[in-house]
Amino acid sequence: MKTKKKTSDKKIIFHHYNTVIVGSGAAGMNCAVHLYEFMRRKGVSNPHERIVVVTGGLALGASRMSGSDKQTYYKMGTSPDVPDSAEEFAKTLTAAGCCHGDTALVEATGSLREFHHLVQAGVPFPTDAMGGFIGYKTDHDPSERATSAGPKTSRFMSECLQEQLERYGVEIADKQEVAHLLTVGSEQSGRIAGVVTFDKKSLYKKYDGINIYLGANIVLAAGGPGELYETSVYPKGQFGIHGLAFKAGLLGENLTESQFGLASTKFRWNVSGTYMQAIPRIFSTDARGNDEREFLADYFPSSKTRRGGMSKMATAIFLKGYQWPFDPQRIENQQSSLIDILVSDETQNGRRVFMDFRRNPIGAGPMKAFDLEELESEAYQYLAKAGALEATPIERLLTMNPLAIEIYKENGIDLHSESLEIAVCAQHNNGGFAVNKWWESNMPGTFVIGEMAGTHGVKRPGGSALNAGQVGGLRAAEYIVNVYGCEVPDYSKYRLEIDRQLDQLLAKFARYKVCEGPMPKQMIKRIQKRMTASAGHIREAEDVRRALKESVELYEDIQKRGLGLYGKKELVWAIRAEHLALTGIAYLKAIAELLEQGSGSRGSHLVVAKDGIEIHPGIIAAATGKTLKFKPEKPSLRDSVLRVEYDDSLRSFFRCENVKLRVASRDRKAFEPAWRDFREGKIYSKDNG
Repeated sequence: MKTKKKTSDKKIIFHHYNTVIVGSGAAGMNCAVHLYEFMRRKGVSNPHERIVVVTGGLALGASRMSGSDKQTYYKMGTSPDVPDSAEEFAKTLTAAGCCHGDTALVEATGSLREFHHLVQAGVPFPTDAMGGFIGYKTDHDPSERATSAGPKTSRFMSECLQEQLERYGVEIADKQEVAHLLTVGSEQSGRIAGVVTFDKKSLYKKYDGINIYLGANIVLAAGGPGELYETSVYPKGQFGIHGLAFKAGLLGENLTESQFGLASTKFRWNVSGTYMQAIPRIFSTDARGNDEREFLADYFPSSKTRRGGMSKMATAIFLKGYQWPFDPQRIENQQSSLIDILVSDETQNGRRVFMDFRRNPIGAGPMKAFDLEELESEAYQYLAKAGALEATPIERLLTMNPLAIEIYKENGIDLHSESLEIAVCAQHNNGGFAVNKWWESNMPGTFVIGEMAGTHGVKRPGGSALNAGQVGGLRAAEYIVNVYGCEVPDYSKYRLEIDRQLDQLLAKFARYKVCEGPMPKQMIKRIQKRMTASAGHIREAEDVRRALKESVELYEDIQKRGLGLYGKKELVWAIRAEHLALTGIAYLKAIAELLEQGSGSRGSHLVVAKDGIEIHPGIIAAATGKTLKFKPEKPSLRDSVLRVEYDDSLRSFFRCENVKLRVASRDRKAFEPAWRDFREGKIYSKDNG
C-alpha cells in the first residue's frame, strides 16, 4: 500500500509492508525467499505484497562483486568417510573466543539445510560421480568442510535467490540510498518502524524523491562498512549503514575484529587459495615501477639444513593460500603471516608490491634457486595430489583453478603477461550488531543478518560468513512469521513522531544545500586514510586514541557546519559521509577500549608494544618509528564480547562494556516432548534453549 505527500521540490511516498529487508545480497535475498515461503505455508494471501527488498544497487554489493580464487562456502562436512557433527562445527566457530555458543550451534545445525537450499536454487556446487559434495580445507578449518562454485560463488548465490524471488513476485526497490531509520516508542519499548530512503533516480529530475518504507519487522542486511578503509578489497561503494543503526539504538559487538589479508588493488580481489598455492614470485618496486627487489629473501635466510631459505620462503607463500587472513599468531619463526608484515612494511615505505605468476620466487645471496622438490612436505604433497607440479606458477594455477585466471582477464588483467599489484587490505568485519539465536537485535522486530550481524568472534573459518548469512536469514524469517505474524502494521498513532523525524531530516538536507562546509567526498577520504593508518592490521594504543579524538572532532564539525553540496548528486555522498563518520568513531572507540584492557595481538590485528616481541630488527613500526615489536594476546578476554552503545551525551558518543558469552543449551529432549514444543510454538520462547 502506498500513500503520497508532495511539496514544491519533494515527492514523499509512504509504503506499507509486513517486513522491510534492507540489502539485496545473498543474505537479504535468502531471508525474503524464506519469508514468502513461510507466509504461503501459513495460508497468507498475496505474501509477495507484504515483503519488500530495499537496495542501493541491485547489481552492487559484496555478494555480487567480491570473491577470491575459489570463493568458499563453509558447511558441515559431507565426506562419505569423515564424520562430522553440529557440535564439532560449533566448537570450530567458537575456538578463538568472543563468539556466542548459541548462534554458533545454530549456524552449524542449519548449515546443511541452507546449503541444500542453495543447491535447489541452482548454485552449481560440484559433486563427484556418487553425488557427494567435494570438500577441502580452508583457513582456521581443522576439517574439510569447505566447498565452492568457483570465484563467483556468492554472486551465483544472490543471482539464483533473486531469480526465485522474482518468480514469487516480491518487490525489489532499487537505487534507494538509506538516509534514516525511523524509530517510534519510548526507550524501553522503542522499535524501528521504517526506513527513509533518498531515491537516487530522482537525481536526474526536478524534485527529490523520498521513500518511507514502513514495516512491522525490519531486517538489516546491508553488509559491512568496507568504505571505512582506504586500503580495502571490498567492492567500491560498500558504505554500510552502521552509523544509522547505532543512532537508532542497536548495540554493536566485536567491532574490533575486522579481518585483513593480501588482495589485488587495481581490481579488488582476494589473492587467497590457489593464487598463493601456485607459489608466484613476490617482489617490490619504487613508486614508478622501477628498482625491482626480492624483498622477502632478506627475512628467510639460508640455513645449514637441507630445507633452508628458499624452501622456507616458498612454503610460507604456499601456506598463505589456506592461512590467508593476516594472523599475528603466525608471524614468528618465519610463518606465513610474516609475508603480510613484509608486504605492509614495503608499502608503508612508499614502495609497490607485485605478484608475478610468470616466474617462480627468486632468492638473494646464497639462497638456493627455487625447486619444487625442495618444498616442505605439506606444500609439495598438496601440489602433487592436485597434479600441479608444472615449471611455472601460471601453469600450476591453470591446472588447479583456471577460473582464477579468467576472473582477472574479465576485469582487464592478463596474468600471463603482467604482474599483479597487491597490498594488505580490509576484507571482512567479524563483528557487527548484537543478535540472539533468532538473529533478532536488542530492538524487538529488528533483525540483523549477513555481515552486519556480529556473530563471528575473533577468528572464523574461511567461508563461514556465507553460511552464517544464509542461516541468519532463515532464522529471522521463521521467527517473524511464527511469532510476530504476517500483518501489515498501522503506525497512524505514531504519525506525529514520524513526521517530526522526517521534518528534521529534510531540514538537514536543505541546510546542506546552502552551507559552506567541507565537501562530502573529501571528508570520506579523511575517514578512510585515518582508519587504514590507525585501525588496520597493525595497531598502537596512543595512535588509536589520537585517531579517536580526531574522528570525534570531525563528526562534531559535520554536525555544526554541515556538508557543502556542490550539485544535487552530492546529497547521496553527504548522507554517506555523515553516517560513515559516526561508524568510524564506534570502531575506534571499541579498539581503544580493547587495547586499554590489554588485549594484545589477536584475530587479524597486531598490537605494537615497546616491550613486546621483536619480529626482525629491520622492520619498523609506522606508528612509533622504531623496530616493530608486538604484544601477545591476553587469552582471558576471549571469554566475553565487547559491546558498544551509542550515547550522544558522551564526549566520544559511545560507551563500551564487556558482556559474558552465551552458551548453547545442552538440554537434549526426547523426541515426543521436543515434538510437542514444536507443535505448540514453544521453540520460539526466549526460555527455550
